[in-house]
Amino acid sequence: MIKRFIRRVLGLPAHAPQRVPRARHALRREALSSSALKVCDVLRDAGYSASVVGGAVRDLLLDIAPKDYDVATDARPEQVKPLFRRALLIGRRFRLVHVMLGPETVEVSTFRAADAGTTDKDEHGRVLRDNVFGSQEEDARRRDFTVNALYFDPATEEIIDYHGGLADLRRHVLRMIGDPETRYREDPVRMLRAVRLAAKLGLTIESGTRAPIRRLAPLIEHVPPARVFDEMLKLLLSGHASACVRQLREEGLSKGVLPLLDVILEQPLGERFVTLALAQTDERVRTERSVSPAFLFAALLWHEVLAAWKTRQAKGERPVTALEAAMDSVLDAQFEKLALTRKLTATMREVWAMQPRFEQRGGQRPMRLLEAPRFRMGYDFLALRAASGEVSAELEAWWRAFQQADADSRRAMLLPDTGPRKKRRRRRRRKDPGVEVPEQA
Repeated sequence: MIKRFIRRVLGLPAHAPQRVPRARHALRREALSSSALKVCDVLRDAGYSASVVGGAVRDLLLDIAPKDYDVATDARPEQVKPLFRRALLIGRRFRLVHVMLGPETVEVSTFRAADAGTTDKDEHGRVLRDNVFGSQEEDARRRDFTVNALYFDPATEEIIDYHGGLADLRRHVLRMIGDPETRYREDPVRMLRAVRLAAKLGLTIESGTRAPIRRLAPLIEHVPPARVFDEMLKLLLSGHASACVRQLREEGLSKGVLPLLDVILEQPLGERFVTLALAQTDERVRTERSVSPAFLFAALLWHEVLAAWKTRQAKGERPVTALEAAMDSVLDAQFEKLALTRKLTATMREVWAMQPRFEQRGGQRPMRLLEAPRFRMGYDFLALRAASGEVSAELEAWWRAFQQADADSRRAMLLPDTGPRKKRRRRRRRKDPGVEVPEQA
């Protein structure tokens, strides 16, 4: 009993791995992409082992089309690269090979192992450097959840299962490999990943896996912002963003991910606005239409900008100056948690700055706004505001008709120009250098 307890705490397999034959699962070689099959076949022909691993196996077993394929092998990166005409070595912390076959890229990783003598951790237990090759069993132990530690061998069509991931998948349970608290301390992003996978795949987070999350949520503050941003982007573009955000709050993670997210969602108009934005994003992802991360983050943070803008105007600041300052303050708060790129924030600013301009429907202002590079995104944002009840439906309907109308109809639609007029600057008369100015007595 003691030995079983120690093995469970350390994440060691309780028995030899299950090699589940083709007759006991639904996954077939033909279900893989041609590129993933070719990579496995080439590695095997060269004398190495090769299996498809991780999310691709999990998704195929759930009848979900994988977005990409990962292959795990005992070949070292420098042995993998020469086998393929188009292959790149990438990564600092751990070397990987990206094999490019047509439009698809297959990621090939060498089996990894945890070595207590070389693993470098910070004071919170987060792994900083860990670059040790190992066996398939050690590689499986290193993975986060049991459903992500399934290996499919295309040659035999067997599933190799070290941690009961196949049974967990059939029971729709998400369970951490090893001691959950230790694994979360090693990489706090796993807490966000647990929420994303549970919401996306309809899995229930196992009680032991769920228990430490709320208490350890502050550890996310010590993760590099770029990694948090990448995970947040995956979460928001998973096609199940609404469910993910709800579960983030339930698990106590929202404050550690997007500062002030709780405040946004507690505002009646703000909650409806964010809910609509997430629902629209989910619908676009599911129908395989393009999604702009800038638009989504602009929607998530808009009511913080709006509140700060109104506060500054109430103190007597001019509208344009107040809006610029409000955008600065909200984005500065986000930079501490998320590595928002300049390109992303520039687009967000354009969308936000466009909103008061939609109120001006007289003179040449509507014509100039129509020519703005981000007009369509700005209009979609206006439509979202109208759908949430923040602005009138009449304003959105006017702009919808205006952009579709011909030139004559547009001129007829213009309202009396009541917008602020620019003050004309008086031109100072220059002295003629050829004319002498008489001295005054």
